[in-house]
Amino acid sequence: MAPTAPSAAKSASPSQPSGKSEVADLKQQLRQLAGSRAPDADDQRRDVFKRVISCMTAGIDVSAAFGEMVLCSATSDAVLKKMCYLYVGVHARNHPDLALLTINFLQRDCRDQDPTIRGLALRSLCSLRVPNLVEYLVTPLATGLKDPSAYVRMIAAVGAAKLYHISATACLDADLPAALKTLMLSDPDAQVVANCMHALQEIWTLEAAKSEEAAREIETLYSKPVVFYLLNRIKEFSEWAQCLVLELVSNFLPSDNNEIFDIMNLLEDRLQHANGAVVLATIKVFLHLTMSMTDVHQQVYERIKAPLLTLVGAGSPEQSYSVLCHLHLLVMRAPILFSSDYKSFYCQFSDPSYVKKLKLEMLTAIANESNTYEIVTELCEYAGNVDVPIARESIRAVGKIALQQYDVNAIVDRLLQFLEMDKDYVTAETLVLVKDLLRKYPQWSHDCIAVVGNISSKNIQEPKGKAALIWMLGEYSQDMHDAPYILESLVENWEEEHSPEVRLHLLTAVMKCFFKRPPETQMALGATLAAGLSDTHQDVHDRALFYYRLLQYDPAVAERVVNPPKQAVSVFADTQSGEIKDRIFDEFNSLSVVYQKPSYMFTDKEHRGPFEYSEDLTNLTVGAETTENTISAQRYQENDNDLLLSTSDKEDNATATSNGSSASTYNAPSDLSGPSLLSSQTPSETSLRNPGGPTYSSQSNFSLDDLLGLGVPESPAPPPAPALTLNSKPVLDPGTFQKKWGQLALSLSQECTLSPQGAASLMNPQLLIRHMQSNYIQCIASGGQPPNYKFFFYAQKDGATAFFLVECIVNTASAKAQIKIKADDGTAAEAFSTLFQSALSKFGLS
Repeated sequence: MAPTAPSAAKSASPSQPSGKSEVADLKQQLRQLAGSRAPDADDQRRDVFKRVISCMTAGIDVSAAFGEMVLCSATSDAVLKKMCYLYVGVHARNHPDLALLTINFLQRDCRDQDPTIRGLALRSLCSLRVPNLVEYLVTPLATGLKDPSAYVRMIAAVGAAKLYHISATACLDADLPAALKTLMLSDPDAQVVANCMHALQEIWTLEAAKSEEAAREIETLYSKPVVFYLLNRIKEFSEWAQCLVLELVSNFLPSDNNEIFDIMNLLEDRLQHANGAVVLATIKVFLHLTMSMTDVHQQVYERIKAPLLTLVGAGSPEQSYSVLCHLHLLVMRAPILFSSDYKSFYCQFSDPSYVKKLKLEMLTAIANESNTYEIVTELCEYAGNVDVPIARESIRAVGKIALQQYDVNAIVDRLLQFLEMDKDYVTAETLVLVKDLLRKYPQWSHDCIAVVGNISSKNIQEPKGKAALIWMLGEYSQDMHDAPYILESLVENWEEEHSPEVRLHLLTAVMKCFFKRPPETQMALGATLAAGLSDTHQDVHDRALFYYRLLQYDPAVAERVVNPPKQAVSVFADTQSGEIKDRIFDEFNSLSVVYQKPSYMFTDKEHRGPFEYSEDLTNLTVGAETTENTISAQRYQENDNDLLLSTSDKEDNATATSNGSSASTYNAPSDLSGPSLLSSQTPSETSLRNPGGPTYSSQSNFSLDDLLGLGVPESPAPPPAPALTLNSKPVLDPGTFQKKWGQLALSLSQECTLSPQGAASLMNPQLLIRHMQSNYIQCIASGGQPPNYKFFFYAQKDGATAFFLVECIVNTASAKAQIKIKADDGTAAEAFSTLFQSALSKFGLS
C-alpha cells in the first residue's frame, strides 16, 4: 500500500515557521532582494526581515542567513536598519566569527547623515561585545562623543561604559573617561549629562579597587562644584536622571551647615514631584544630610510626612506598598512624629493583603496614650475579617500594643472578648497573646485565668494556641482547680498530639504542676516522663531524660530549676538587631527597605561592587556583647533626645552567650513506670521546700566558680609590656577569625577621631584597607555605605601566635570611629590599641 501523503495540518504556518527548508527559503529571498532596486524592494525586504525575526523569536537558528541579512542592510530605511541591528546583536554574541562581517556596514552607518541611523549603528556596534572587535569600537565612540546630535552623544556615553566592561584597558587607553567628564560638565543636553555621569560612576567605581587615580576621580565627582552644577540643572533632567543625580548628592559630604541648607532649598520643590522615585530619592538626601543635626532632622521628618502620605493614597497598590515600606522604616525610628496621623494607616476595603499587613504594623508602632483607644477599636473590627491572615495580624497588633502600654485595662478586656468569638484561629492567637501579657503583667492573672479556665483544650487545634494554654495550666495550676486533671487528660492523648512544641510544653507544665500540687499530679508526671523518654523527637526525649535525672538527683534542686521565682518580663526580644535596622536606613530608597534586610543578604557577591561585606562575618557583633559596649554609628551627639534615636539605642540591654556542649547518647531507664516513678518518696518529701538556701548531696562536689569566673584568685599585676611589634605577614582565614571572635572576650572598646582628610578619603574604603596593611594590620571583611562603614581587621604579635581582632565602625559625617578589640593575649591589648589608633589617625594625611 502506498504511503499516505502528509497531512496539510502538519505544514508549518507563516506565523510559526520551522525546519531547514524555511531558513533556506528565507536565504533565497534575501539573496534575490540584496541587489534589487525595484520601487517596492524595501517593502519586500521588510516582509522577509519580519519572517526572519519571527523565526529567531521562536528559537529557530537562522544564523545561516547572516551574510544575506548584512547584504540587505544597505538601505536608508530606518525600520529595516532596526530589524537588521536586532538580528546582528543576537547572533554576533553566539557566533563571534560571523560578527566580523558586520563591522564594515556598522562603521559605515556610524557616518550616516541621519543622526538616528548613526545612533542605532553605534549602539549595535557596542552591543556586539566581542573582545576581538574592540579595536573597531574606539574610534566610533570617540567620534560619537563629539557628534553634533545629542542622541548620538547620549548613545556614545553609554557605549563607553560597555567598552569598559569588554576591555577596560582599551577604554582607559583611549582616554574616554576624560572625554566623558568634559562632556558631563559642558554638554547642553541634560540626558547626555546624565548618561555621562552614570558611565563615569560605573567606570571609576570599578577602577577604584586597583587605581588610586580613579579613587581621586570619584572624589571629584562628589565635589561641591560638580554637585551644585548638577543640582542647578536638575529640573532639566528626566525622572530617571533626577534619581541618578539625587543618589550622587546623597553621598556628598558638605563642609558646613550652609551648604546643607543650600542643597535642601534647591531640592525643596522635588518633594512635590509626581514621580514617587524622585520624592523618595529627595527624602534620602534630606535625611542623610541632616543626620548630625538633631533639630533639623526632626523638622525634616515633619516636612516629608505630607508628600509620603500623598503618595500612599495615589497610584497603584504596588507603589503604595513601596512607599509604605519607607514610611514604616521612618515610623519605627520616630513613632511620635506620626502618632497624630494614625487614621492615614487605617485599612481600606480595596487594599491588598500585603498593604493591610504593613499598615497594621505601623498602627502598632505609633500607638501611644493619646490614640490607643481609637487604634485598638479599629483593630478589633479587623479581627472578624473574612481574610484570616489579616484577622490574625490584627489580633497580634492588639497584643503588641498592650505589651508596650502602661494602662492596659481596656485592652485586656478586648482580648478576653476575642475568646468568645468561637473561631479556632482567633482563640489560638488570643491565647498566645494572653500568655505574653501574663509574663509582663502577672497582676492580671486572676482575671485572665478565670476566662481561660473555661476553654476546653479539645477545641484548640493549632499547636501554638494549645501550647500557650498548657503553659498557663502549668504556671498557674495553684489558681486553676482543674489544672492537674486537664493536664492528665492531655498526657493520656500523648500519641494523638503530633506537635513537638506541645509535647515540650506539656512536659514542663506537668513538672510545674507537680511541685505545686504533688498528690494530684504524681501519676501524671510518671506517665508524662515515660511517654517523653520513648518519644522519637530528640528534643522531647532529651528534656524528659533531663527532668527524670534531675528528680532522681534531688527534687528540691529540680524545683528550683523548673519552677523558680520569676520576675515580670519588661521588654520582649526583637527579631531584628538594631545594627541591621540602621544598615537598612543607610540604604534608604532601595530594595533593602522593601525586603527589610540589608543588600548583602539578598545580592550575589559579584553584584555588590568592589566594596563587599563578608557573608560569614555579618552577624559577628549580634549578641556578642551587651549593648552598653555597643555604640551605634548613628549616635552623633551626646545630647540627642529620645525622639530620633537610632534603633540600636532603643533596644534593651541584654547579654547573649552560647556554650557548646559535647553530645552524649543516653538510654531510657529500664525501670521507669508511671505509678512507681517517685514511690520511694512521700508527698511531703516531693513537695520539699528549701528556704534556707541550696543544699547539695554528696554527689554535688563539682563547683562552677571557675567556669563562671567567680572566686578565682586575682593574678598579680603583670610587668610593663615591652614595645609591641607586629608580624608583617600574618595569616588568618575567615572561618578561624569568626570562631575566635565568638570565643574571645572583649578586651577594649574605645572611640577615636579621624582627621577630616581621612574621613573624606573614605569615599574609597580601599584606601583605608591599603593604609592599614602598610602598618601590618590586615582587613578580612568590610562593608557599608556612606556615611557608615564597618571593617574587621586582624594583626599578629611578632614572634608569637597571639592574634588581635578588631571591629572598627567609622562614621564619616562625625569623623568618629568606634573600635572593639579582642585579643589572644589580653595584656597586650592596650599596646595594640595605641598602635591601631596611631595608624588610623594618620590615614589621609600622607
